[in-house]
Amino acid sequence: MTKLTKNKKLALAKIDPSKQYTLEEAAKLVKDITTTKFDASVDVDVRLGVDPRKANQMVRGVVTLPHGTGKVTRVLVMCTPDKEAEAKEAGADFVGLDEYIDKIKNGWTDVDVIITMPSVMAKVGALGKILGPRGLMPNPKSGTVTMDIAKAVTEVKAGKIDFKVDRYGIVHTSVGKVSFDETKIVDNVKEFVGTIMKLKPSSAKGTYVKSIYLSSTMSPGIHIEPKSVEA
Repeated sequence: MTKLTKNKKLALAKIDPSKQYTLEEAAKLVKDITTTKFDASVDVDVRLGVDPRKANQMVRGVVTLPHGTGKVTRVLVMCTPDKEAEAKEAGADFVGLDEYIDKIKNGWTDVDVIITMPSVMAKVGALGKILGPRGLMPNPKSGTVTMDIAKAVTEVKAGKIDFKVDRYGIVHTSVGKVSFDETKIVDNVKEFVGTIMKLKPSSAKGTYVKSIYLSSTMSPGIHIEPKSVEA
């Protein structure tokens, strides 16, 4: 059995496992129980009453968090030469096509998001076995296959994230950093959960949002009262 550290014990002592906290209480508490020396990420886990094995109950979407994630997002734009200047001006970290296809084939995937355009998807699609498992494959539904390269890069850099329910019915994402003030964490969580609510499948029966937990890197999870978020 793993031995609890002193800091972990102190954090657990501050959380009542039988209580569901309001979002505002949880945002304050997650900052209080985080003891890492680095600026830890704040994460939210939403368990949904859906069966992801059924295509008509798959929950997937994109959301732009009002205060961003606090992370530096590395963006690769794979495009034709006439779009390269647009991508660079918008803030893309890497821009090109054939040279990056070769680099990826040789194992390079040091990016967080890849944006491309419809006309080159045949080339990019050939990288599916490499990019797919890493969650890097561009997708029109997430806005990463588009002719408006500048807009796509700007949105990703501003805090746009792509999410989908996993096989256990949970949607997980980072909604900021512990250095964020409580209001920013609350705003980001509400925007994220609100987007999930709008995506409720018509075929989903019973309780849609079963539970919501807020945590930071290496901290215990804090159980949130769903109504305090949905409101």
